[in-house]
Amino acid sequence: MIPIALKMLFRDTSKFFGIVMGVTLASMVITWQGSIFIGIMSRTVAVISDMGDPDIWVMDPKVQYIDDVKPLITTDLYRVRGVEGVSWASPLYKGMTRARMEDGQFQNCNLLGLEDSTLTGGPPIMVEGRIEDLRRADGVIVDVIGATTRLAKRPREPGAAPTPLKVGDTMELNDHRAVVVGISRNIRTFQSQPVIYTTYSRATTFVPNERKMLSFILVKAAPGVAPAEVCDRIERATGLAAYTRDEFKGRTIDYFLKNTGIPINFGIAVALGFFVGTVITGFMFFSFTVDNLRYFGTLKAMGSGDGRLLGMILIQSLTVSLLGFGLGLGISAGMGAMTKDSALAFLMPWQLLVVALGATIVICMASAMLSIRRVVTLEPAIVFKG
Repeated sequence: MIPIALKMLFRDTSKFFGIVMGVTLASMVITWQGSIFIGIMSRTVAVISDMGDPDIWVMDPKVQYIDDVKPLITTDLYRVRGVEGVSWASPLYKGMTRARMEDGQFQNCNLLGLEDSTLTGGPPIMVEGRIEDLRRADGVIVDVIGATTRLAKRPREPGAAPTPLKVGDTMELNDHRAVVVGISRNIRTFQSQPVIYTTYSRATTFVPNERKMLSFILVKAAPGVAPAEVCDRIERATGLAAYTRDEFKGRTIDYFLKNTGIPINFGIAVALGFFVGTVITGFMFFSFTVDNLRYFGTLKAMGSGDGRLLGMILIQSLTVSLLGFGLGLGISAGMGAMTKDSALAFLMPWQLLVVALGATIVICMASAMLSIRRVVTLEPAIVFKG
């Protein structure tokens, strides 16, 4: 019966392509919008993802997410270093600063201050220069996206392209001279603001002086000790909050999910794609089934049971769902590849593909249900009428 079902499906070319296009539209909307949503959420934890060395992030207990900085006192660093199971602990300054370029242009930037001796938490990939160059006088490292966009020098002639920031250029941070000693490659941040690295001691001079300057403490668990266990020890010994890297990512993402309209907006878009795809596919599949009732009636008259006929419809539905899913996925992936160097957030993990495939199959099966009743109630004698 499977070959017969497929022949019936492929023979009606116009309706076959109509059904596949409906499924393709739904699949494309689900995968495209889902990929953008996941891409945006991944940017909210870009700073955490770029710092792959520390296992644990220690902070004030009231911190809700990565940008919610509540400074600690310097003695907290030494208290954490004294906790059993801590291999090393490094200070991290994270804050905002305003950069003034040579042409007088101002730009808000993310400033990250790394421990002077170890430079723990430095940029993941260096495009130009070395991380060690941060120890040079007034040295800073700028991410390549910021260097080529917001921190680029304005063109002198109208219509000309901006000149990217390069190694050796200077800028002012809080009226202090800063020299670019390297260009790094980072994940775009949620606000897409430039990221500037420098040493911890220099970062505290680049921003207005406060009583508390320590934003986070980066910790590495000792070999053989689980990071989660070290987190518990730190919290009991110091009263500070300690999270593993994945826990802090989850905490940050949860904050944006609960306190912004991002999930609602993307959820509505995905729901519309699901609904429109179901309506179009359902209508086309119902029309296809009605046009082929005489063939189903013939098979019934020849002794085929309702179960076998329903199996044929489900095979047809599964076939168009896989074809439509593949086309929709291909279109989304192609569009994502074309925009990979743009400001658009796009990330397509395998988990999204599983969800999208399941949703596509549900759409097609729901559409098939609209047609099953006509087949079940069909009288075989209809093929002999007229």
